[in-house]
Amino acid sequence: MKTLVGLTVANLKSLTRDRAALFWTLFFPIMFVLLFGVLFSGSGGSKVTVGFVDQDGTATSSGIRDALASDRSPLTLQIGSLEAEKAAMQNGDVSAVIVIPKGLEAAVAQTRTGRPASVAIQLYTDPSQTQTTQVVQVAVSSAADNFSLAVISGPGQSAVLTVTQLTLASTNVSTVTYLVPSILAMALMQLGVFAAVPLVQQREKGILKRIGATPLARWKLVASNILLRLIVAAVDTVLIIGVGIAVFNIQIVGNLALAAGFVFLGAGAFLAIGFALASFLKTEEQATGVVQVVQMPMMFLSGIFFPFAFMPDFLRSVARLLPLTYLGDGLRQSMVNAPQVAPMAVDAAILAGWLVVCLAISARSFRWE
Repeated sequence: MKTLVGLTVANLKSLTRDRAALFWTLFFPIMFVLLFGVLFSGSGGSKVTVGFVDQDGTATSSGIRDALASDRSPLTLQIGSLEAEKAAMQNGDVSAVIVIPKGLEAAVAQTRTGRPASVAIQLYTDPSQTQTTQVVQVAVSSAADNFSLAVISGPGQSAVLTVTQLTLASTNVSTVTYLVPSILAMALMQLGVFAAVPLVQQREKGILKRIGATPLARWKLVASNILLRLIVAAVDTVLIIGVGIAVFNIQIVGNLALAAGFVFLGAGAFLAIGFALASFLKTEEQATGVVQVVQMPMMFLSGIFFPFAFMPDFLRSVARLLPLTYLGDGLRQSMVNAPQVAPMAVDAAILAGWLVVCLAISARSFRWE
């Protein structure tokens, strides 16, 4: 055990001295988070589309609708029935649903006769859509307050129109929220696949041959490499999620234990792929080129930078062959409850399959000299 720990520490020191390796494994994914976050997190002055349900059907409720749909309002209204608008919200077509209840005009008439009455607007929001929810809340509360002030006759009188907030989960995930677990998947992929380069370099320089001639068990060298990469995977995870939360206010609403499982399963699967590649590559230059050829298509064809549903059919067929597709999907589902490409059990099974097959290939074909 002491030998294993010593090798791991030595490998960790070697990694920290390699500026290029530090950049690609730690700082490159952070740059992606910041870049895409700045590009996609802003509202850009655009309006939020919400469902509007008028159950009162009177001139009073129409006045509230007009106020919410005015040019100065941040909202665009989509008018329909309660069932239709809730379904639209769950599908991600609208960001919230506003329901004007039956009895509004009657409550106003009663209040004006000196018998205060009140009704409550029902506002359905998605707790995972923090920024959008805040915009809608402010707009609806302001409209309700202005309406009540126009109706009540004296100080101390209770509001005629209040707001009751209800929650309704939708499949609509903000761009930044979608990208953070996706970039984590990319970082884990690079961490594992690029493990092929130092292994080929050590073999080319005869380091592996000399180590193989010592009493040191070869499994300890392999185990130390695996342990090092898993440690870096954990650090990557903390950094990327930390930046996403601190800078772009994303909320991790899923199962953290499940997400951690996908982090280590994904890191292990891509590390096995890196070992398998190292088994057949002869020079460091060759390894660098092949690794780039392997990781670049996965990066752009696996749907980690945009929702899988937006991809053309022929690209979806390609994406379903790539392990990064399933790592990104598993992380998004487990971290932010994003729409699935496949059930999480399928994601885990496919990653485990890559892990087992590639480890078997490396165990059979890896050369120490």
